[in-house]
Formats: sequence, structure tokens, C-alpha cells
Amino acid sequence: MNAVREPRRQPEPEKTRRSGPRHVSAWREHHMWSLSISLRRLGARPLGTLLTVAVMGVALALPLAFYLLLGNVQRMGDALGRNQSISVFMKPGQTGAMADIAASALRGRPEVAEIVVRTPKDGLDELAEVQGFSGSLQSLDVNPLPYVLSVQPKAGLAVDQVDRLVEAMKATPGVDLVQDTGAWRQRLDALLGVGTRAVSLLALLLGVAALLVVGNTIRVDIQSRSDEIGVLLLIGASRPFVRRPYLYAGIWLGLLAGILAVILAVVLELAMAGPVGRLTAAYDGSVSFGGLPAWLLLSVPFASALLGWLGARLVSARQIRRAAMV
Repeated sequence: MNAVREPRRQPEPEKTRRSGPRHVSAWREHHMWSLSISLRRLGARPLGTLLTVAVMGVALALPLAFYLLLGNVQRMGDALGRNQSISVFMKPGQTGAMADIAASALRGRPEVAEIVVRTPKDGLDELAEVQGFSGSLQSLDVNPLPYVLSVQPKAGLAVDQVDRLVEAMKATPGVDLVQDTGAWRQRLDALLGVGTRAVSLLALLLGVAALLVVGNTIRVDIQSRSDEIGVLLLIGASRPFVRRPYLYAGIWLGLLAGILAVILAVVLELAMAGPVGRLTAAYDGSVSFGGLPAWLLLSVPFASALLGWLGARLVSARQIRRAAMV
């Protein structure tokens, strides 16, 4: 009897075993191709690309300019009175020992950071340094100025905490008058709060405007290539495959616009350097001005690139879906 031979098992095709790595390699190559072809397409129409980047860059630079202005207004408020000490005037006839007792009583409060006792002689010396007072003060036989406690509240106190501290000072024995800038601090806090909200809303609106600019640019580009997209879809290309170059185009537009916005913000800082220096000199260096923080300048191009990708993503998905229905 002839032995029945079993058919030899054929080995699996090599392309099946390597389909995974080849798929990843093809995916990576297409990303690199999309990255380069999107940049070349933008370079092929320099005027349109320049206008789009310029509009987005100016739109993104405006919130940076207002943020710079708001931060310096806050610094100026801190220097000119937002954290100014509270002056406590003792009653006429109070001695230095009585002033020290009142100062010791106030030092025990948790809202107080520091208290300096100023004698009548200190006050008279300060008046003597003011132009026009030195001759009048020489004719005085008795110093009419009282003892003054200069009270520095702790940083970061709320308005109600400062109000309680002022009321406690007024109730301290021997105190005649408490001069506080609490109302001015409240106005400044309210003004800064309004400014912060306005800058946030402005940044949101201009961000939406930048997104619409990118979306319109990508929409026009897709419509001009509708025949090419239709052919790609007919031969089996997937929608993500067709959409990928337009997504990278949105990223390029957003990135370039973010870089332009940072350049405009830095130029604005340099343009303000001269007037700011003269203002600082007028206040004897007590007013400090600063520029935009480095972390903000570095994050703007990345945030703008993400915004460009989002605008391209929303528009390209709709436009390619419509092209597939044709």
C-alpha cells in the first residue's frame, strides 16, 4: 500500500508577518511627507500666507499687550500705595512711653507685619526737608506734632481684614486719628479685577478670530483641490489620509503667527523702554516696571499652533466629508 503523504504546510507569507512594522513605517513617512508638502504649499502662495499669518499675529499680540499693561499697572499700584502703611496719630500730649504701649498692643494682632514709632522730632525733620517749610519751622517754640505709629499690614490681606485692623487701631487708648488708604486699595483691586476679566475675554475673542482665519484659509485650499481629493477618495484613500496635509498647514500657520505675536510684544516692550525709564526716574526708582514673563512668551507659539490645528481640523473634516458625497 502506498503511504498517503500529508500535504506540506506552506509557510506564512512574509508580508503578513511584517505588516505591522510596514504599516507604522508608512504612517510615519506619510506624516513627514504631509509636514513638508504643507509647508511647500504655503510657500507657493506667499502673499496669502503672509496676510493670514499677519492677521493672526496681530490678533494674538493684542492680548499680550494688554497683559503687559495690566501687570505694570498692578506693579505701579503696589509701589504707590496698594501696600502703603497705615498711619496712626496719637493724641496731643501723649508721651513716648504711651506710644510704645499702643504699639505693643497692636503688634500682638495677626494682621500686623511691622510697626515703626515716629517721634514728633522725626516728623519735624521731614517737614524741614520739604521746600518752603524750613523757615517757618524755625520760628516754632514748641513742637506741635504728635507721635505717629506707622503700621505695615501683612501682605495678601483681604479688604475686610484690613477694615477690622483699622477699627482695632481706632479703639486703641491714646489714638486720635487713623489715616488709611483702604478705599483707594478697594478701587485699585476692583479696577485690576475688571482689567483681568477684560483681558481674558479679549484673548478668548481674538483666539476665536484666529481660529476662523485659519479655518477660512484651509477651506479655500480644500475647495481649490476638490478634484484631487475626489480622485484620492475614489481610489480608496481614507479621510484621515487626505486630511493630514491640511492639518499640518494649520499647525504651520498657527506656529508662524505665534512667533510673530511674540516678536510684536517684544518690540512693544522695547518701544516703551524710554518713557518707562523716565517715569521710573521721576519716582526715584520706587516704581518698577517689568516685561512679559518668559514662560508666557514661550507658550504663545505652541498655543497658537494648537489653535491652528483645531481650526484646520474642524473645517477640513466638513469639507472632505462634502467632497466624499459628490
